[in-house]
Amino acid sequence: MEEDLIPLSALQHLLYCERQCGLIHVDGVWTENRYTAEGRVVHERAHESGSRTRGEVRTETGVYLRSSALGLMGQADVVEFHREGGGIWRPYPVEYKRGRAKPEDWDRVQLCAQALCLEEMLGVEVPLGAIYYDQPRKRERVEIDEHLRARAEAAVARAREIISSGVLPPAEQGPRCRRCSLAGICLPEVGKRSVRNYLSSIEREP
Repeated sequence: MEEDLIPLSALQHLLYCERQCGLIHVDGVWTENRYTAEGRVVHERAHESGSRTRGEVRTETGVYLRSSALGLMGQADVVEFHREGGGIWRPYPVEYKRGRAKPEDWDRVQLCAQALCLEEMLGVEVPLGAIYYDQPRKRERVEIDEHLRARAEAAVARAREIISSGVLPPAEQGPRCRRCSLAGICLPEVGKRSVRNYLSSIEREP
C-alpha cells in the first residue's frame, strides 16, 4: 500500500543523522533554514527545466519513482534516457544538490535508490547516474556498483526500522548539528542529561 512506502528522501536524512530521520518521518517535524531553502530552490529549478529531446537523449523532470521490492517511493529531479542499440532507452538519473560534492556517500546512496526504482519499474539495468552540484555547477558521475547498492538496501532497512518503531533515536551532538534546521527542536546539547536538568542549567545562567 502507498502509505507503507518509505520516501526516498528518508535515506539521506537517515545517513546524515538517524534522529533527523526520526523527527521528520516519525514525528512529522520540519523547519527550514538557509541550507534547506537553498536546496529546495535547486530542486525547483531542476523541475522547471521541463521535458526535452536532444539527439539521442530524452530528458524528463520530476519523475515519479516506486519500488515494491524495497518499499520506496519518491521523485527524481531529472531522468535522462539515452538511446542505445536495439531501441533501448537507458535511464540515467540525475540528482540536483546545493553546495559541493561530499566525501560521505549520502547523496550517492539516494541516487542509487533512484536507480533501483527505475530498474524495477522499467526492467532495464541502470549502471550509471550523476549528481549535479550547484556550487561548481558540475556533475559527479556515479557508478551504481554492488557496494553502493548494498549501502542503499541497508539504509532502506534501517529507515524502515526507525519509522515502523515510532521511536526517535537518541540525540547525539556533533558538527552536523550546526547545519541542521531541526537543531532547535532536537536539542542535541541535552545529550544524556534529562530535559529537566538541562532546563534548570539554563535558568541558572546569568
